[in-house]
Amino acid sequence: MAHNPLLQEQDALVFSHMGFHVKDLAHMTQFYTQVLGFTQTDHGNLGAVQLVFLSRDPSEHHQVVLATGRPDDLHFNLINQLSFRVRDLATLRSIHDHALQTEGTHDMQCATHGNAVSIYFRDPEGNRIEVFLDTPWYCEQPLREAIDLSQSDDAIMARALAIAQSRPKFQSRATWQAEMARRMGYVKD
Repeated sequence: MAHNPLLQEQDALVFSHMGFHVKDLAHMTQFYTQVLGFTQTDHGNLGAVQLVFLSRDPSEHHQVVLATGRPDDLHFNLINQLSFRVRDLATLRSIHDHALQTEGTHDMQCATHGNAVSIYFRDPEGNRIEVFLDTPWYCEQPLREAIDLSQSDDAIMARALAIAQSRPKFQSRATWQAEMARRMGYVKD
């Protein structure tokens, strides 16, 4: 199937937000506002469904929508993960520590992918959350190695670099991004 030519420009289609069903709207709203720092921008009913709109960006009315209606007997979580980027390891550690102290948070894991340093944990309803910091490197994925966030920033980044360099396609993030821009048609050969 051919690419849609209308979508060749970088800003022709931009991901904006997502919504998912929850069992306990108030508890989940509290979790996302207190642990991840979202602001509730709106709430209300759409028919029988109650909605809460959350954002961390003043230019976006909402980035996440919580909607009532998640079945109690759901035996499989359709959401693989919700991922959030941070600017530095101090912020990553802060979220890690706060999440661990929050009731209902569970399954905390710290990892590096070579191209990122991440924490993974589950919210009170079992949705997996990733909070990550990009590194300046690219290496092919999937790759996941445990990392100790109690180490110094230099030690963590050195470990991430060593893991990234061990992969055959290791390169700088800038080089990889330039190639992706070419492959996606944003830069003409």
